[in-house]
Amino acid sequence: MVAVRFLFFFIFCFLPLSLSLSETEALLKLKQSFIHGDALRSWVPNFSPCSGKWAGVICFDGTITGLHLTGLGLGGNIDVDALVELHGLRTISFVNNSFSGPIPDFHRLGALKSLLLTGNQFSGNIPKDYFSHITSLKKVWLSYNRLNGTIPESVTELSHLIELHLENNEFTGRIPPINISSLKQLDMSNNMLEGEIPKSLSIFATDTFAGNGGLCGKPLDKVCTEKENGTSTSENKHGNNTILVLMFLGTILFLFMFFAFGTYAKDRKYEDFEVLGSGSVVTSNAQMVEMRMASSNRSGAMDYSSRKGDTKKGSSRGNNGMTDLIMLNVDNGTFGLPDLMKASAEVLGNGGLGSAYKAVMANGLSVVVKRMREVNTLQREGFDAEMKRFGRLRHQNILTPLAYHFRREEKLLVSEFIPKGSLLYVLHGDRGTSHADLNWPTRLKIIQGIARGMGFLHTVFPSYDLPHGNLKSSNVFLRDDYEPLLNDYCFNSLATPPIAAQALFAYKSPDYIQFQRVSPKSDVYCLGIIILEVLTGKFPSHYLSNGKGGTDVVQLVLTAISEERVHEVLDPEIVSNTSSINHMVQLLNIGVTCIESNPKQRLNMGEAIRRIEEIQT
Repeated sequence: MVAVRFLFFFIFCFLPLSLSLSETEALLKLKQSFIHGDALRSWVPNFSPCSGKWAGVICFDGTITGLHLTGLGLGGNIDVDALVELHGLRTISFVNNSFSGPIPDFHRLGALKSLLLTGNQFSGNIPKDYFSHITSLKKVWLSYNRLNGTIPESVTELSHLIELHLENNEFTGRIPPINISSLKQLDMSNNMLEGEIPKSLSIFATDTFAGNGGLCGKPLDKVCTEKENGTSTSENKHGNNTILVLMFLGTILFLFMFFAFGTYAKDRKYEDFEVLGSGSVVTSNAQMVEMRMASSNRSGAMDYSSRKGDTKKGSSRGNNGMTDLIMLNVDNGTFGLPDLMKASAEVLGNGGLGSAYKAVMANGLSVVVKRMREVNTLQREGFDAEMKRFGRLRHQNILTPLAYHFRREEKLLVSEFIPKGSLLYVLHGDRGTSHADLNWPTRLKIIQGIARGMGFLHTVFPSYDLPHGNLKSSNVFLRDDYEPLLNDYCFNSLATPPIAAQALFAYKSPDYIQFQRVSPKSDVYCLGIIILEVLTGKFPSHYLSNGKGGTDVVQLVLTAISEERVHEVLDPEIVSNTSSINHMVQLLNIGVTCIESNPKQRLNMGEAIRRIEEIQT
């Protein structure tokens, strides 16, 4: 009898404590652990977390698979016990919040695939075996925190890892021997790392390891000493001799290129195009490049559309040697690399695919030259074929390149300079007449033009995974009549996979973040971001790779819809004409359907274009 009573006592007193919380209860418990949790006021028991009402909650087939709590000002503790109750959870994003202290015990979430903690104040060491318990991870973003100590060896056990961002912390010691074939994005810059870079990581760009004075070895120019690389004297001597020979040959090549190309102007504000031969690189912050490019484009360059044929003496008719440009479009006349070498050049910035320059040639013709070092998937014949295919494109919303130059180490792509600048600049950087002209009819015209250009690319390149791949407002230029021109398209097939994943905006879509896949619907997602950007007037934080600045326009709009205050997110500068608000909301809803996290629920490009075209001013 005593035993029976004890059993009933155990069942009624202790068993309820062992029962799992519901997903709703788990999220509400998580919310209670936050400071400044007002941003999650939509988290209420009245609605299911998968109803679409809960901000930042991502569901698939009624199961919570992701928490995207980006830029909400959250602080306090993160209740990992509550997260453990979300058995379908695969993605966590606390990017750009105010959490501090040691990194939480996320390693208890064994099925996690994405751990995104960029832009907080986490500090201290990461336990050595931290990643041994979450080997399914594909994305680890720990950048822009205050983490210190050595990079845990257990990171080498993440056999499915695709992205590893550790930049701008205080990590010390040597880099673990990471040899993961799936790794496509890596950034360890601006720490205090030292020693030789593992050979398996030498394929990444030098920027990956910048700001670590103690590192040596490829891809850096710094040769490792015996102490740094731990090799024997004979091995080190042999390696150093080889490196010295290569450095000598490189110096000879550098001098040859310098004197071959020469310098033509002395008192200029910016470097001339001798940089094409010298190997100089602009190394501005990637997040500032787009604003700088747009800012540079506001300068009052002359309209040269009527000038033709004055530079034929510098054209590429010849033996296709190192100094040749191959003309693709002669609507603005012909010119050659010597013409560019003599031109005054203005540095516009350094983007993910290379540096950009504005060149004003002797006859007044202004062009933009993109100098691409990472576009190396195709040999000369294949690259020629692809460029000529670009040169045949004719559409009022496509910026067709004028010329290109092929060299194994880098390529040049020359395009028309558009004086008004990019949509990004006119929308966010210009407070003059150009911005004042961005009324509702003009913004609708821009969106419809972008949609037509995207439809054209998807028709011409139907077999491409990413017919555009890099659609964002900095790659949309505006003619004087605000007709948009799409630029930087179709680079996915030209860039190496690691570079494409770092440089192209389509790789920031949920398709890639959650499923590590891109498709034509990734372009639809990018179109949706531009629609939300144009309607809200907010600069999307999605364009930035460091999680700093901007507005999460997706979260902003989804929260407004869930709280039935859609009109509040529309840019006040376009709602003065209240008769058009319904059309604005109609376009906003199209944008929301374009940014569906599940690609299967997202519009395809043809349907998105059809709906956009139906909207009238």
